[in-house]
Amino acid sequence: MQYSDKVMDHFLHPRNVGEIENASGVGEVGNAKCGDIMKIFLDVEDDIIKDVKFQTFGCGSAIASSSMATELIKGKSIHEALALTNKAVAEALDGLPPVKMHCSVLAEQAIKAALVDYAQKNNIDIPELEGFEPDHDHDHDVEDED
Repeated sequence: MQYSDKVMDHFLHPRNVGEIENASGVGEVGNAKCGDIMKIFLDVEDDIIKDVKFQTFGCGSAIASSSMATELIKGKSIHEALALTNKAVAEALDGLPPVKMHCSVLAEQAIKAALVDYAQKNNIDIPELEGFEPDHDHDHDVEDED
């Protein structure tokens, strides 16, 4: 399987690894059955993501997707973070093999799950997240989850 230089860089030198104590929001997606589990921690102030960290158990593509996704939302508003798609994560990594696209889907879903947690903790309504349910039985053959 061929990986881009960016995927390899984010796998070998992941950004924003760790956890945020007393995080504003925490989202965890994936399942042990497939081996990919992502946890995203957000520190939100005045609707801006001041800091973001991740813990990922999974393959190199899952780690790279988590790393890139955190880079793409750090310093952004909640609404800008909500606009992040799995396609944008994959494109920022200069592509992922089709069989690994589910990793970018997990990154998108982990961010949304963390934002759901943030909204619930702060009694905030985020209309874009209404009805959002992370896909814990994601399909490894799916290239896009629009």
